[in-house]
Amino acid sequence: MFKIKNSDFVTSAVKKEQYPVTGLPEIAFVGRSNVGKSSIINALTNRRKLAKVSQTPGKTRLINFFEINNNELYLVDLPGYGYAKVSKTEKASWGNTIETYLSGREELKRVVLLVDSRHKPTADDIQMHEWIKFYGYDEVIIATKSDKLSNNELRKNEKVIRDTLKLGKEDKLYFFSSVNKKGKDELIDNLFGPLVESETEIETESE
Repeated sequence: MFKIKNSDFVTSAVKKEQYPVTGLPEIAFVGRSNVGKSSIINALTNRRKLAKVSQTPGKTRLINFFEINNNELYLVDLPGYGYAKVSKTEKASWGNTIETYLSGREELKRVVLLVDSRHKPTADDIQMHEWIKFYGYDEVIIATKSDKLSNNELRKNEKVIRDTLKLGKEDKLYFFSSVNKKGKDELIDNLFGPLVESETEIETESE
């Protein structure tokens, strides 16, 4: 089972030339600006302040790169999207920052799309899901803040999320709460484990 033993902030970037050159597999987290992205990154890495939790949604304008397990792989925190109180120009620039990263990052192996488990995915969520599929990345969807729902509501909302994003049975959807962290170890293994395994296989084949 894959475990996150340590994690460290490496750099922030906006342009391609600022991305770190590592050749290591990357897993990117993306979601609306109030979906709890920083909280879930901190919960999974067991670091309270690895990703900064902003009091003002939409503050993160940069792509943040975090090294996991002493250069085993990288976790990438993409800017939050969809915050209503910013200008159209600013929204467009965030969109460009995200799309630039998605459109040509060879190291990127998987994208984790975060949606709010309590609500139907927004038009921005649908667009992001379609972008991820368009660029051909393996996608995992995590519905956050699941501690706020009953079991009946979870089942009902799972159907709403799957129908809205037009997910097939094979598409991966997990519910998670950064508050109770239920199922954390299994989620970490499902998210990160296959990336490390596939990288090991590639290295073995090239020897």
